[in-house]
Amino acid sequence: MMDKKRVTILTSIILFCFIAVLFRLADIMLVRHRELAKRSRTQYLIVQDIKPKRGTVYDRKGRELAVNLELDSLYGIPSEVEDAKDTALKLSSLIKVSDSTLEHRLSRGGDFVWISRKLDPKITNRIKEMNLPGLEFLPETKRVYPKGTLAAHVLGFCDIDNKGIEGIELKYDNYIKGRSRKLMLGRDAFGKNLSTGSIPEISGDNIVLTIDEDLQYIVDKELDKAMQETHARAAVAVMMNPETGEILAMADRPAYDPNNPSAFSPADRRNRAITDCYEPGSVFKAILVSGVIQENIFPLSQTFDCSKGSIEVGGRIIHDAERHGVLTLTQVVQKSSNVGAIQIGMRFGKERYYKYIKAFGFGEKTGIDLPGEVSGMLKEPSRWSGVSIGSISIGQEIAVTPLQLLRAYCAIANGGYLLKPYIVSEITDAEGKPVKVFGPQRIRRVISERTSRIVTDILTTVTEDGGTAAKAALDGNPVAGKTGTAQMVDPETRRYSHSKYASSFIGFVPADKPRIALIVVIFEPKGEHYGGHVAGPVFKRIAEQSLTYLNIPIEKDNHLLLVEHDEDR
Repeated sequence: MMDKKRVTILTSIILFCFIAVLFRLADIMLVRHRELAKRSRTQYLIVQDIKPKRGTVYDRKGRELAVNLELDSLYGIPSEVEDAKDTALKLSSLIKVSDSTLEHRLSRGGDFVWISRKLDPKITNRIKEMNLPGLEFLPETKRVYPKGTLAAHVLGFCDIDNKGIEGIELKYDNYIKGRSRKLMLGRDAFGKNLSTGSIPEISGDNIVLTIDEDLQYIVDKELDKAMQETHARAAVAVMMNPETGEILAMADRPAYDPNNPSAFSPADRRNRAITDCYEPGSVFKAILVSGVIQENIFPLSQTFDCSKGSIEVGGRIIHDAERHGVLTLTQVVQKSSNVGAIQIGMRFGKERYYKYIKAFGFGEKTGIDLPGEVSGMLKEPSRWSGVSIGSISIGQEIAVTPLQLLRAYCAIANGGYLLKPYIVSEITDAEGKPVKVFGPQRIRRVISERTSRIVTDILTTVTEDGGTAAKAALDGNPVAGKTGTAQMVDPETRRYSHSKYASSFIGFVPADKPRIALIVVIFEPKGEHYGGHVAGPVFKRIAEQSLTYLNIPIEKDNHLLLVEHDEDR
């Protein structure tokens, strides 16, 4: 009887346990399956955020202008540091951080604190040799510009976290930086990684510029020479393909090194070609003449009496640099006569003149794919004073950027089309496949092809004997261009300075079939200040070397010569 009772009790216990286990299994496998599966994954899986490397920036021929360098960054685990004071003393002289600052960082507890990021490999090795407890290294990439100052104002730079701050690095940051990915890695009970495979490397998109490294080098070199010769405050030079709008070179001085941007002032780092406005002076006469010829205001044989050497407009007396006699339209431009230009402007009228100034793109941004561009300053005719028609005819009372001026001259060079300048030709992925492709964009026609040819012929006389820019002439290839010597406004007196000038020359070559258009602006040169004498020779040196590099035929003694360039600089 007792045995039967025991069997019944034991059976009941077993049955109860079985049912309990069954319910528990049902709860785990059916009711709480998702919750528990998720919890188990967090115990043996970790999520690692894989940050991409920034894409590479290339010139138009595939040469690297911005790349990445693998470096180690030092961090501390304060809870594992045995002697914060001693550790700080040993590190301070190596990483150039005060021992008191380091001691404070290493004494405040916690599991992570940055000590110094992206260290020089030599310093990294010395720290590793010390074998200090509580210090670890983390690999990071540093943005590096192997050509130093070359095209620095175009490329821009990145901060310590590889975020684009200026230039192309900022404008196309969303493409270059790439997208981070999350990777699941297994680990054991001690937290050690169980994965035997390598962590995949990901990269952002690459940028291919329209810039040519060799042309950029030529422009940089000659701009440096000009700064030394003139002791100027600043200088700008931009080279463009007048048929496409591609920027072939863009340089600013003072220069800066994007590998160490904090060592330079914001003024040195800004791209004056698109951010600095100034009154252009006589180079603006080409815009006036283009409109007048397009509208057939008077015949090309029309003459203008400039013998007085001065003219009154709205109560203001404006002078020529030197007296001239009776000048034709061509001679007004060739000799850069203010008196003649004002007579032309007054005949043209402010409404028509304004229409052409706007058509040539002044008073608006060019749309170039660089950050920080400004639109300049152009008043509507209703706000012009009695002297405005005279002032604007000689390039005053209007503020422009060097790039705006160059684009306008490109319209004269290419048959009358205003183009959108661009500096990135292509965006590619890590495998080199196109992501986005850019090309020439015509904004509008501003003058006819006939007007373009006539104005080009007029501008060609500027670099011939009797013109203001004979020093910009090239042997064997005609140059069409215009000088500018603009008085700058003194910020203290708010009047035109008699010692500060913006000396410039804009031109395109060969004039009959332009391959390059180039603007050179020298701000506040010391001593000689006329554009033809200051900027003209710089234009000549850049153009000569550039045409040789591009293998442009030279016409000399009625024979075409093909000059081979030396690949070695």
